[in-house]
Amino acid sequence: MKDFSLLEKRLGVTFKNQDLLKTAMTHRSYINENPKSPLPHNERLEFLGDAVLELVVTKYLYNNYSEPEGELTNWRAALVNANMLARVAKELDIEDFLLLSKGEAKDKDSKARLYILANAFEAVVGAIYLDREFEISEEFIEKVLLWRLKEIIEKKLYLDPKSRFQEAAQEFAATTPSYKVLEEKGPDHAKWFRIGVFLGEELVAEGEGSSKQEAQVQAAERALEEKRW
Repeated sequence: MKDFSLLEKRLGVTFKNQDLLKTAMTHRSYINENPKSPLPHNERLEFLGDAVLELVVTKYLYNNYSEPEGELTNWRAALVNANMLARVAKELDIEDFLLLSKGEAKDKDSKARLYILANAFEAVVGAIYLDREFEISEEFIEKVLLWRLKEIIEKKLYLDPKSRFQEAAQEFAATTPSYKVLEEKGPDHAKWFRIGVFLGEELVAEGEGSSKQEAQVQAAERALEEKRW
């Protein structure tokens, strides 16, 4: 059995009702495999935590920045998207405490795992809110998440990778990147694309995906890494 007091230490929050924390770690697949589990899955806590998270982040942005609504909305989206929340969840070792089905437990590197981690983080926020009320949940979010906003703004991480690479290419190379399909295969219902991003004639990076957009985004991400922009 997992020792959830270790997770409490990682979170920096001691629960009055530890069952709330256990529920936050319980994925639907675990309940499907263990129908006699005394605790439910975490989706209701995730629903609550998502709302608490959005309120705390919105309040922080409103109180600390005077930018227009559209800019603040972009910053908030970058701070609470699945990639960011999954990253925070990993840093807090939440993954080690997830209760998953045997199949889900093995599938560590999939997109599904990323969303499971992000959802678990939201469920933790919901659990803290129910157990310790708003002020403690706000302190927790400030401690583990809000400090990352500075990097998001400085590095323009609130822009999608294609927009970021285009801005950087225009600034540092005085050119606009172009994307070309290098390879396409598969039937219409299961296409696969390999796309290159170019600066003039220079192939900077390649990306793959089940759509042109997905492959272009991956190519732009790799191009930013390649150019160190």
